[in-house]
Amino acid sequence: MFQPFSATPHGVPLATSIPDTRKQQIDDVLLKLPGVKAKKIGGLDAYLVSDKMFACISGNGVGIRVSAAMAIELQFSRGDVVPFQPGGMPSSKEWVQIDHADAADYALDVEVFQASLAFVKGTRG
Repeated sequence: MFQPFSATPHGVPLATSIPDTRKQQIDDVLLKLPGVKAKKIGGLDAYLVSDKMFACISGNGVGIRVSAAMAIELQFSRGDVVPFQPGGMPSSKEWVQIDHADAADYALDVEVFQASLAFVKGTRG
């Protein structure tokens, strides 16, 4: 019998492609930004611009470095932004974490990621 697609012995179609992982969905957003490269740093999937980390995947979210003023504004204006505390470390005034249950929602945060990039490019350290 001719079958137009691959199937298991029970007739259930096999997936022809593996669904994107959470990291892949985040990569799809961040690696499209100009000058961004991915690298493992201290066990974290990090994103760098000009050899400086501006974002990383941690727990259920993405940590980003922004100005202290923007960090405060984001935490007070958005319910999905929390202090960035990777591995329970103390939070920093320039780091926050955006938590999305669906990693595809990070595509909605491109302007915030661009602000982070600009901030980190302009810092000395």
